[in-house]
Amino acid sequence: MAATVVRYLRSVGSPLPGPEPVEALPPPELRAVGADERAPVGPGEFRAVLGNFASGVTVITAPPGADEDGPAGFACQSFASLSLDPPLVTFMVARTSTTWPRIARAGVFCVNILGAEQGGLCRSFAVSGADKFAGVAHSPAPVTGSPQLDAVPAWIDCRIHAVHTGGDHLIVVGRVLALGAAGEGDPLLFHRGRFGRFGD
Repeated sequence: MAATVVRYLRSVGSPLPGPEPVEALPPPELRAVGADERAPVGPGEFRAVLGNFASGVTVITAPPGADEDGPAGFACQSFASLSLDPPLVTFMVARTSTTWPRIARAGVFCVNILGAEQGGLCRSFAVSGADKFAGVAHSPAPVTGSPQLDAVPAWIDCRIHAVHTGGDHLIVVGRVLALGAAGEGDPLLFHRGRFGRFGD
């Protein structure tokens, strides 16, 4: 009944009951530095300093979509655990990534944590415009069917929980649905642009 009244009032040009409409706030600027400002640090200096932070390396994969020939995947250094309750993980991906839209459409992904001897595997997933899965053995992760790469020390099967904007990257939060670990072997480490491993 109320909907009918609203449609009638609109059709005869009468003002609708209720408060006066207000102007919407303008959308927030994504840039933290104004167009007329100098960035506090340059990208080269930023990379050089942040490169001192050693991290692990992962390959994020997703199953193929309905109109896609094969699965999607990319090498990702920016990965972290986020929450125990509920179990959440996060990874960061460039907004210009051509692989991310395929993962977003799938709505699910698998984090493959690489071992110390898998630098070559990481490099094959870091290239653009090639068949990244050529010669790479994998099987479907138990819940989402995302590619679980063979011989990785650990894997985490996830559903996309949330996506946030972070400058020129996206912050993807995943809800953990299943996971597993071999429990042996050293991780692949990345530090100052080079792969490495733990030493005594």
